[in-house]
Amino acid sequence: MWTDTRVARRLGTRLPLVQGPFGGGMSSTRLAAAVSEAGGLGSFGAHHLSAANIEATVRELRGLTSRPFAINLWVPLEGEKALRPTPAEFEAAVARLKPWYDELGLALPTYPSAFSQDYEAQVEAVLTLKPPVFSFIFGIPSARVLEACRAAGIITAGTATNVDEGLALEAAGVDLIVASGSEAGGHRASFLRPAEESPATTALVPQLADRVKTPLIASGGIADGRTVATALALGAEGVQVGTAFLACEESNASDAYRQALREESARGTVLTRVFSGRYARGIKNRFLRELTPHEREVPPYPIQNWLTQPLRQAAARQGREDLLSLWAGQNAPLIRHTQAAALVDFLEKDTTRVLGRLAGL
Repeated sequence: MWTDTRVARRLGTRLPLVQGPFGGGMSSTRLAAAVSEAGGLGSFGAHHLSAANIEATVRELRGLTSRPFAINLWVPLEGEKALRPTPAEFEAAVARLKPWYDELGLALPTYPSAFSQDYEAQVEAVLTLKPPVFSFIFGIPSARVLEACRAAGIITAGTATNVDEGLALEAAGVDLIVASGSEAGGHRASFLRPAEESPATTALVPQLADRVKTPLIASGGIADGRTVATALALGAEGVQVGTAFLACEESNASDAYRQALREESARGTVLTRVFSGRYARGIKNRFLRELTPHEREVPPYPIQNWLTQPLRQAAARQGREDLLSLWAGQNAPLIRHTQAAALVDFLEKDTTRVLGRLAGL
């Protein structure tokens, strides 16, 4: 059976299927629990949460499901925590966004005490709470953290967007490697090479399969049985599905966002850093088009992400998809399901059907 892989066994799930974690508040405990209950691994993107909120989230998840789930964090890139714009740079960045703040009826932001959450405190919360799986992107936690995870029985899963990152993750001793190809929606989790150089899933997975012994989870463009079967044939032992789960009613995406994922415009996605200061794949909309000419002037993450967060939150409340960060993968046009359990069931049955058909050729 294609479902009996090292990925499924290590995760303790019926299926080698992972729901991609969504940052920026798009994750929900309801979605993660629904996926876990259906046989996959539900995930919650917690990089925007304080340690106290992570604790509340884990406790809520444990109240919704007794099955494995993952908490996902962003590892800070070198020098990131020290990034602080000068007052003049901050004012220039705010002025660039002022037309949208005015349009949405928002007060302009003032210089904050911090632009992001305390990563060290977040990690300590994870180690204390001991979720079944700790996944991470944009780097590798310290050897101390990984050793503490092993001692606590926490399965670790790191993300690679190129072979070098996969080799580094294996050398660090992570349990699973998510091979994220350029088709994937959302942020490109690159940390050793530029995000723009990320190969496609169909190129990345076989290259990594030839170089590492750690079980691989293919990510990027996975949306039906054909794409799951392809990933398995290329050397992956599991798959991660993001955009299709984001479109389900259990996610925390707004109605406008979910509708946008099903429109013709979802066929055209691009890499952009105008929303967060880091490259991410999303659907072209008005905000992206109007700010792209100034993309080289946009401050890096986490500054730009902090500056646009109020805009994105207000746009979601007002149903303004033209101003949302509409992260989406290149196979969004294959989305068909609105409920997480139904999507898990479809992926299982459709993959079995496809593999059965191939076996009969």
